[in-house]
Amino acid sequence: MIKKVTTILLILIIGIITPMKSASLLIPMDESQKNHLKAYGIAFWILEQGVELEWLLNYRGGSYLVTYHESFENECVIRGVSSQVITNVQASSIKQQILEPDVNMDIIELQKVPKIAVYSPKNKQPWDDAVTLALTYAEIPYDVVYDHEVMSGMLPTYDWLHLHHEDFTGQYGKFWAHYRNYPWYKDDVAANEQIASELGFNKVSELKRAVTKKIRDFVLGGGYLFAMCSATDSYDVALSAINIDICDVMFDGDPIEAGAQEKLNYDNCMVFKDFTIVQNPSKYEISNIDVTETRPRTIREANDYFMLFEFSAKWDHIPTILCQNHERLVKGFMGQTTAFNKDLIQTNAIIMGENKAANEARYIHGEFGKGFWTFYGGHDPEDYQHRIGDPQTDLNLYPNSPGYRLILNNVLFPAAKKKKRKT
Repeated sequence: MIKKVTTILLILIIGIITPMKSASLLIPMDESQKNHLKAYGIAFWILEQGVELEWLLNYRGGSYLVTYHESFENECVIRGVSSQVITNVQASSIKQQILEPDVNMDIIELQKVPKIAVYSPKNKQPWDDAVTLALTYAEIPYDVVYDHEVMSGMLPTYDWLHLHHEDFTGQYGKFWAHYRNYPWYKDDVAANEQIASELGFNKVSELKRAVTKKIRDFVLGGGYLFAMCSATDSYDVALSAINIDICDVMFDGDPIEAGAQEKLNYDNCMVFKDFTIVQNPSKYEISNIDVTETRPRTIREANDYFMLFEFSAKWDHIPTILCQNHERLVKGFMGQTTAFNKDLIQTNAIIMGENKAANEARYIHGEFGKGFWTFYGGHDPEDYQHRIGDPQTDLNLYPNSPGYRLILNNVLFPAAKKKKRKT
């Protein structure tokens, strides 16, 4: 009798366990997802466990699929991320649907844990920058690096580098006119001058040029570069002026070099072309790449949106990955560099998000050497006109932010590899 009961219990246990062994966990990324931003963190965490997962491009907003494990489901519950246990038969059916030749979907494998660095002054707080805010909220680990680490040759040890809202021209963000008497501005200048001196440079602008070249080499060698706001146009302006002094006396102690504009070398640039630098030190603008002040921008906040392009998932994998979202119309947001003048973008760049009526691009991508770059205009996707001293954005209030999703698409990009088809 005891043997019979034991056998029945064993059969029942096997009946409970077996379906789970042949099950998958689907993390939807459409409107049903309770927390899109933390879902990226779940995907990253699964990779950290040594388990690969699949990114279902254009399927329910770019969902994730992984072999079921109880710990994965529990972690989703802990972080407030929606997930669904499905049978492997259901998973196979989904994948068959995705791989139909006339369907604009595809499957990308996420295979490695990207090693992430954020180029940022060590005294900055996570809420000073949308990317570090997103990484912190999504619980994705990253290292902070700055000029000492860059100049020591550490960048090649990372897969992905984000540029904090830096001014690579050495003009301290062009804040001089309005903030030169503020303690934070004086502290920033002093800190940068000390770093330049420690690294053997006479000027901060000279140090930033050297840093710019190190970052360029990182991308040429196969690195992934992501930048937002002023880091975008100031980086390419700095590349064009590698051997030219474009800083006025209040920034580096001597005047701008005569004929600086005519001496710019656009061949050095990664993204832009034919731009004009803003030489007025009192104007809060670096170049006419940005459309915030260099031309009349009459878009009101209520009408400020940009459209994400739809790419061929089976042929244009990279822009498709970077545009995964549950919404294609994304509300705009401002910054020192709000959006890019489309006429000044190199022809080999891919525009992924634009306001066509205003002739401005908001989200652009391209290849450079063996690596890739993505530039995203604006400061904070959920703070339309972020100002110095404004309180931090609480992402608990915006767990489904389409604008922040674009940032996190880029974070997972280095982990992606095209899935091989069985012949």
